[in-house]
Amino acid sequence: MRTIVLVKHVPDTELPRHLDTATGAIDMSGDNVLDEINSRALTWALDLRNAAGGEVIALTMGPKAATESLRAALAIGANEAVHIIDDAQPGPDAIASSAVLAAAIKQIGFDLVVAGDASTDGSTGAVPAMLAERLGVPHLTYVTAASVAGQTITATRDGGDVSYELTADLPAVVSVTEKIAEPKVPGFKGIMTAKRKPRRTLQLSDLGLDASSLAGGGWTITSVTPKPPRGKGHTITDDGTAAQQITDYLANLQIIGK
Repeated sequence: MRTIVLVKHVPDTELPRHLDTATGAIDMSGDNVLDEINSRALTWALDLRNAAGGEVIALTMGPKAATESLRAALAIGANEAVHIIDDAQPGPDAIASSAVLAAAIKQIGFDLVVAGDASTDGSTGAVPAMLAERLGVPHLTYVTAASVAGQTITATRDGGDVSYELTADLPAVVSVTEKIAEPKVPGFKGIMTAKRKPRRTLQLSDLGLDASSLAGGGWTITSVTPKPPRGKGHTITDDGTAAQQITDYLANLQIIGK
């Protein structure tokens, strides 16, 4: 079975983030890492491979620096890495990005595509659904656990207060939550082995695409506003009525009933 895991090079969530107000995208000039949700998705895909056989391919689209995240994916255990890199590739546009990724996935061939439910930079959560539509395959969303038997995938979907059991025939697209697996941390052996694993690059022309074929079909960011600073917190002084003050405060916020 061939599983393709989508990975993304994103700004480190442990550091402050800044918006590029000119492009509407997050400023990528700082430290960037493999998105943690992708590490979790990859770890689950590797467990599936180890149990059922096959191969896992890490796929990304992005600038040259995204090679670092592909290298991390290989160190974690992916068999191969594919990097779509082209000066004309779309920016922060999920619709155009899904078109490019779908073209690459079709060219590579797949039984299962695994993605995080949303990246930590754009957080649109839209690309997996768009991919499934473009590929013409089922899409299982918010998956917290899954297994494959033959040509059928069975998954548990997080529905908030309830959970659902879903089944679908392969090929399929699965978008997973952080509950799918604990992210595997690459060891020294994995890092050294990654250097010998196959990596290849694709340009838009390799996929039968160009800038003009992607133009006009996506979305337009009309404005970008940085998140306002947090307001001053509410201070409660314990003068013997602290418990009542806390209760009243939470009730006013409608967190608890009065």
